[in-house]
Amino acid sequence: MNGHTHAREAPAKLSRPLLLALLITASFTVIELVGGFLSGSLALMSDAGHMFTDTLAIGLSLAAMRVAMRPADEGKTFGYLRAEILAALVNGASLLFISVLIMYESWRRIVSPPEIDAGLMLVVASLGLAANGAGVYLLHDRSKATLNERGAFLHMLGDFLSSIAVIVGAIVIMAFDVYILDPVLSIMISVIIIAGAWKLVTQSTSILLESAPSHIDFDDLRRSLKGIDGVTDIHDLHVWTLSSGLHSLSAHLVVKDRMLSECSDVVRTCEALLKERFGISHTTFQVECERCEESACVFNHPK
Repeated sequence: MNGHTHAREAPAKLSRPLLLALLITASFTVIELVGGFLSGSLALMSDAGHMFTDTLAIGLSLAAMRVAMRPADEGKTFGYLRAEILAALVNGASLLFISVLIMYESWRRIVSPPEIDAGLMLVVASLGLAANGAGVYLLHDRSKATLNERGAFLHMLGDFLSSIAVIVGAIVIMAFDVYILDPVLSIMISVIIIAGAWKLVTQSTSILLESAPSHIDFDDLRRSLKGIDGVTDIHDLHVWTLSSGLHSLSAHLVVKDRMLSECSDVVRTCEALLKERFGISHTTFQVECERCEESACVFNHPK
């Protein structure tokens, strides 16, 4: 017996902010790359490199959202919801990779800092700040909707912070000729990006490993189900996340001996409790009148 909903918003509605962010990011990637090359600023070129990965990441996010909306079939009985989680993992990993490269190049420039055209650096960084600010604004409302969209938002936020740092660095360099500040800023930008990217990677990996959602207290969940009238025991309990915000549960539900129609009422009560109290919308119960043999349950876990 089971009950579930897979309520998802229309792809067009989900994709519009990401599409606009993609156009903005792609345009200013070229502008910052050229500006960084002409000015000699590693911080500016680092920001351009980060914006380039953002362009790829947001494009990947859009593609994943489209794929995730495809209906389930015989080959993919849960549908393609995990495509968004895979995209989030790739986005997080790409952020980590580019940040390490930036830190390596920054160290080289700390040892031998080159001269920089701080004026051009300031102009280009200011334009980048406006573009990244627009992207952050577009994606902010969607940043908590799915892990995939949060990944795209973190990319844009990282660029926004980078632009602020580059502007401050350009002003200081113009005033005091402290060229070493450019690679130091690049390292600071990378550390901020790594912090957000690591969280994204660990969250998406946790979902792919079928971990229980972090907000679920297993003991509380088990007590709540056993407290429902008619339920005598529950075992082989599993809770996992299909995709961001969509949690699933399966369990063997031991009930008092009764007619099948009465068992349906018990199951509906369990489903209502799980959805309202724990946010679990996809449930599957195997109803039993007495506890099955341990050998019948494939996975062993705490009672």
